[in-house]
Amino acid sequence: MTDQSPDKTIAINVLSSLDQVTAEDWDACACPEAAGGGRPHDPFTTHRFLKALEDSRSVGTGTGWDPRYLVAEMDGKVIAVAPMYGKSHSQGEYIFDHNWAHAYERAGGRYYPKLQIAVPFTPATGRRFLTRPGFEATGMSALIQGAVQVAAEARLSSLHATFCTEAEAIAGAEMGLMRRVTQQFHWINRDYADFDAFLASLSSRKRKNIRKERARAQDFGGTIRTLTGDEIKPEHWDAFWVFYQDTGARKWGSPYLTRWFFDIAQEVLRDDMALVMAERDGQYVAGALNFIGRDVLYGRYWGCIEDHPCLHFEACYYQAIDFAIAEGLARVEAGAQGEHKLARGYLPVQTHSLHWVADPGFADAIARYLEAERDAVDQDIEILTQYGPFRKETREEQQ
Repeated sequence: MTDQSPDKTIAINVLSSLDQVTAEDWDACACPEAAGGGRPHDPFTTHRFLKALEDSRSVGTGTGWDPRYLVAEMDGKVIAVAPMYGKSHSQGEYIFDHNWAHAYERAGGRYYPKLQIAVPFTPATGRRFLTRPGFEATGMSALIQGAVQVAAEARLSSLHATFCTEAEAIAGAEMGLMRRVTQQFHWINRDYADFDAFLASLSSRKRKNIRKERARAQDFGGTIRTLTGDEIKPEHWDAFWVFYQDTGARKWGSPYLTRWFFDIAQEVLRDDMALVMAERDGQYVAGALNFIGRDVLYGRYWGCIEDHPCLHFEACYYQAIDFAIAEGLARVEAGAQGEHKLARGYLPVQTHSLHWVADPGFADAIARYLEAERDAVDQDIEILTQYGPFRKETREEQQ
């Protein structure tokens, strides 16, 4: 398959494994900012992260996430890539289209399989159309045209790119895709010197409540530590796997990640992670896993084997804020959903996705729905922000 640019021919290849593209070529597009040894903007589209999902069989046969990685080449040089998957369900995406699937199938259509450009099981905003510097417009155009062509030729119902950047969403809409706006809750670092400085920006009642929650959490009878890099040991994953299984079973029916993923993560991803572990009487009783980006801390998983008041808030939200302040990170993304995060300093922000639907009538119905949804999300964000925990003066400074 080829896409004709004005003066060059671009070849689009669909790969079933990352073994078919070198880490150097992939990462030259996914995280060129890390070429000198620094951190990528986020680790989720790096070759090492996606390959860990693949090698651990968290994606692949039987998971409903079948790799269909897109690679665009010009004159034999990789200029753009995208993590694309064939999906037989809508689990692990966090931009929900279950109602679309039900409506289409009630009308006699077949919604699955579909194509998804995404990082599996990861509701974190980042680039999805990954281009080598200097090929941004050409590469993104080639990837979108290639993905639509793959979907159309296979007679699939739809193509989706989830948790893309706002800039990608705007560019994709200009190329004919439908743009969707949803929301998450993020904590923003206003150059706070420490946690107390953050608390000082809150209303008195919210400030007292957070101090009370932190005190209750710390009173569980043990210690809480945040581990990174070589501080993370295999035994920590033995404990965290138990936490993760419990949470996965309650939320999704079964965990998305395999046990093997955490073994591979210990080898290739531990520098990308901040693992919060709560220990009592020599036993780990709770934990929260975060991933570290260049400017952002991404909260991902939480679990426990004992229930203690406020320990979830401490491990997932307050320890994350502490870490972000200490490391000079700009924000904390606390994952999908959760208006309870608002009272803890996490404010609503827009998240973005792009969609292509083959059936013209169905596409028209979705487009109308998305327009109304965007207005509702914008209103919701405006209202929730006004109910945030910050002092009136602080809110005015932030606007």
